[in-house]
Amino acid sequence: MLMNLVYKYYDTVFILFHTGMRISEFCGLTVKDIDLEGKTVNIDHQLQRNSNMSYHIETPKTNAGVRRIPITDEVADCFARILEDRGKPKLTERMVDGYRGFLFIDEASMPLVAMHWKHRFNHMVKHYNDIYRIQIPNITPHVCRHTYYSNMVRSGMNPKTLQYLMGHSDIGVTLNTYTHLGLEDATEELTRMQEARKELDKQEGKNTVPSIREFKAV
Repeated sequence: MLMNLVYKYYDTVFILFHTGMRISEFCGLTVKDIDLEGKTVNIDHQLQRNSNMSYHIETPKTNAGVRRIPITDEVADCFARILEDRGKPKLTERMVDGYRGFLFIDEASMPLVAMHWKHRFNHMVKHYNDIYRIQIPNITPHVCRHTYYSNMVRSGMNPKTLQYLMGHSDIGVTLNTYTHLGLEDATEELTRMQEARKELDKQEGKNTVPSIREFKAV
């Protein structure tokens, strides 16, 4: 049962962990937003559902929310499987504010929204924890976005590039909101910079640290 759930939702979970998209942005994606050949995803709207169960499309509050993000080969493969499973958009599918062809639709031909995925994530975690002694914490779509962001920071991605990918209008949000770095991260960053400097000096034929003999000569 657990493995069936994993296989069923694997592609979505993988995409969210490796793109950092907001869940409302992911829910709003339509077939035409996915460019498998160019390996990009167009993000210019979000799908929302009100408390009265009415669906509507929201456009980004700032220009930063409108973006085209590159995707890896693995993410492209996930989207390819999703597109293959859903088939071509049908005329019977409901239109929301002029949009049709959403990646996931329910039995009533309505697109899935953030709440659907929140329940599915909870379902996966519950089934796992019911079976295995070592428990995993609660995982939500926002945790996926948070994790992607932190991983990119730790990998040394340029903050401005990350700001673009996350759709942040303010670089301050990019720098301060999601990351929780500590001594271990600072140590790794210092080591990485030292190794990069050594490699650069090696290529230039220089020594980063003067030898004892050089100090005595001075």
